[in-house]
Amino acid sequence: MNKENVIINIEHLSKSFGDKKVLDDINFYINRGEFITFLGPSGCGKTTMLRIIAGFLNADSGRVTMDGNDLNGVPPHKRPLNTVFQRYALFPHLDVYDNVAFGLKLKKMPDDEIATKVSKALKLVSMTDYEDRDVNSLSGGQQQRIAIARALVNQPKVLLLDEPLAALDLKMRKDMQIELKEMHEKLGITFIYVTHDQEEALTLSDTIVVMNEGKIQQIGTPTDIYNEPVNSFVADFIGESNILNGTMIEDRKVNFIGHDFDCVDEGFGENVPVDVVVRPEDIYILSNLDAAQFVGTVQTCIFKGVHYEMTVLTDEGFELMIQDYNSFEVGSKVGFLIKPNDIQVMKKERTCNTFEGEMTSEESVEILGVEFDCGVREGLEKGDKVKVEVDFNKIDLQDNLDEGETNGSISFILYKGNHYHITVRTEEGFKVYVDTNDIWDKNDIVGIKIAPADMRITKISE
Repeated sequence: MNKENVIINIEHLSKSFGDKKVLDDINFYINRGEFITFLGPSGCGKTTMLRIIAGFLNADSGRVTMDGNDLNGVPPHKRPLNTVFQRYALFPHLDVYDNVAFGLKLKKMPDDEIATKVSKALKLVSMTDYEDRDVNSLSGGQQQRIAIARALVNQPKVLLLDEPLAALDLKMRKDMQIELKEMHEKLGITFIYVTHDQEEALTLSDTIVVMNEGKIQQIGTPTDIYNEPVNSFVADFIGESNILNGTMIEDRKVNFIGHDFDCVDEGFGENVPVDVVVRPEDIYILSNLDAAQFVGTVQTCIFKGVHYEMTVLTDEGFELMIQDYNSFEVGSKVGFLIKPNDIQVMKKERTCNTFEGEMTSEESVEILGVEFDCGVREGLEKGDKVKVEVDFNKIDLQDNLDEGETNGSISFILYKGNHYHITVRTEEGFKVYVDTNDIWDKNDIVGIKIAPADMRITKISE
């Protein structure tokens, strides 16, 4: 980090609303003149982060500094930054000129200076000659431009944009993406952008901060984020991916979908479980089966405008998504080739469920906030603190909630080629990870059942 180039530094930032931790020990910095995007699903904490930087919210702990100055306690109007909101927040009783000039008039700036600044701001957003228009008569895209002009007219060091394109239709959104990028290049100021749209983040950003459940998952350039995701969440969230279980045999050799492949990754060890990511456009389809690394059958083929998107089933029973400029007939047998540089190997975040609990008797244990039957456990007695391990495929999810020892809501579903890897969050806030062939939907409420024989219980040493 070059301290002279850093405009905003965020250290150990945390924020909760009631029992829900929205930001969990966030640390990163923003360089001067950078276009940085906070990207993640709804509820990940990205807008909360923006509002803390803007001064509309106070953090529970940690601090935000700007040019080395602590912003804690500094009200929004005294911070050298401006915010463009999703709903624009224009004043309906004022015309375009007065909306843009509002902040300058509050500063009691001379009228001729205000006129000059407003004219420049409107020119920048291609809204010259709209000064006398009623803002309610403008289209959504035009209103968005006025909101940006009103923010820029104050010449902020940093412009904060909270999903400013979300209310626009697809064509207008794409047009405005180009205009925002050009504005950033002309102005040279720092843009901090919030979106849940992956394509938008990849198009606009110099740097992307991928967030989930209040934590930063990865920080990097759009190319890094897309080509080298650090975990399965990032790989799944950014674009289309085939995410598969694999085994790192040795340096530069990995096994997945029942075959060994050469790769470029090193340092994982030997015979180590890993996750493997292969983008759909990086799997080559071959008519010549003899030249293929593996073969399969085309299940679906859909034209997507610039390419065909196909689902194929390998002879080993793994389903893959492939994108190719050529179409292949459904039911046809084809070969496949994956080059070493197109295989991304990632460390597994976990290999089984691990819960801490307490023996409530010789044959019952409390985990996940409830009591489970675990069968007689010799050498363990009531009150012992224990670690309980359960394999992902040994957790049974139940439609009938009464059949589970506890209940939870499905918060994340990841397809891994021949099964689903599901995250279930219990009512008490614990996470349970499940491998299953059953089809569930996000937010389904399910019962959680664990057979006594499927628990590996060890005493935790004092």
